[in-house]
Amino acid sequence: MSTAFDSIKRGLLEAIDHAQGGAPQARVHRPRPVDVKVLRAKVNMTQEQFAARFGFSTATLRHWERGDRTPQGPALVLLNVIDHNPSAVIDALAA
Repeated sequence: MSTAFDSIKRGLLEAIDHAQGGAPQARVHRPRPVDVKVLRAKVNMTQEQFAARFGFSTATLRHWERGDRTPQGPALVLLNVIDHNPSAVIDALAA
């Protein structure tokens, strides 16, 4: 049988196993929450500087800092990386 068929079959079997409550084969990573205001102070930037440097809108940043909203998905992952190694992110985005 073809490689495509084998791949589809494997995906369907995994889906059936998952639907029946089987243990997941992959490890799910859940980024930890980040206090954005504390993080911004840690890197010594204004809201405008932080938003511009890392690609967030200033309005979104303000909502996070006030607690109106919380970062989710890729934004939360990026904030975790910034918290861990801000200079690496700055260098990567400057290239």
